[in-house]
Amino acid sequence: MYMQLAGAAKAEHSLGIIQKDIIQTVNKHPNAGWTAGHNPYFANYTIEQFKHILGVKPTPPGLLAGVPIQTHPESVDLPKEFDARTQWSSCSTIGNILDQGHCGACWAFAAVEALQDRFCIHLNMSVTLSVNDLLACCGFLCGSGCNGGYPISAWRYFRRSGIVTEECDPYFDQTGCQHPGCEPAYPTPKCQRKCKVQNQVWKEKKHFSVNAYRVHSDPHDIMAEVYKNGPVEVAFTVYEDFAHYKSGVYKHITGGVMGGHAVKLIGWGTSDAGEDYWLLANQWNRGWGDDGYFKIIRGKNECGIEEDVTAGMPSTKNTARNNDVAFGTAIL
Repeated sequence: MYMQLAGAAKAEHSLGIIQKDIIQTVNKHPNAGWTAGHNPYFANYTIEQFKHILGVKPTPPGLLAGVPIQTHPESVDLPKEFDARTQWSSCSTIGNILDQGHCGACWAFAAVEALQDRFCIHLNMSVTLSVNDLLACCGFLCGSGCNGGYPISAWRYFRRSGIVTEECDPYFDQTGCQHPGCEPAYPTPKCQRKCKVQNQVWKEKKHFSVNAYRVHSDPHDIMAEVYKNGPVEVAFTVYEDFAHYKSGVYKHITGGVMGGHAVKLIGWGTSDAGEDYWLLANQWNRGWGDDGYFKIIRGKNECGIEEDVTAGMPSTKNTARNNDVAFGTAIL
């Protein structure tokens, strides 16, 4: 048994995540509904390195105690198709595709991206928030930084401690290293609690959420939440074939479990083939997938995509002193 485990570990260390047989299996499958291909983003990644960037840890049951579950009335009239990028076209952050680099920070990226979108949607504030603040300063309450974390804890951090702007505390993995060919993994950055920009004060750059909640797993509730309040963070199980996604409506076809991943859900629709889907923004740069985006089957909890949905509402706390903006409906 030990020799088998050792052999498997060695294979993960050397075997590339991009595999021709997976591409062929998916593209020959009569009911796949999506196209697989060579994603240049992962050209030099081994399976081991790919697993490292899948940073959603299993949530301890006690962590969810007292977390409200948001539902919406069945009477909410929802469109057949919806895209937050066009619904709130003046909010440019919704359409941004970021790059988490070689750090298992997906849990932090998806949360920060959804919150900054909601600042624009609800408070008419165009702001780019700091993943680095959350990643480095939340500590053990959020998990293990670059080695993974808990999505709900990210939103609790926004409510409790707030989060500074990206300008104040920029993401650490921006050293000019180009994919592929970078180091396989980065350690979690240290929490500095000091703005990188001269004359900016850390506490004054904090932006807060009012609350932290989960959204009920019924597709109607998820759709209504996005339709009314903006993008949400979702976590799901990633299999080997997902790394090869290029276009279409993803469903798991082949390959083993790689880990948990978090992304931003921005809409939904129905394909020409009649498959209902969710529309999501990943943070693996635009070289992956469909220009950084992907679609996944809606209504079947594919890969657990509908069972771990988290969000929160933006707060006006601490914002007036930093932003000369016209506010929309204030969320107090």
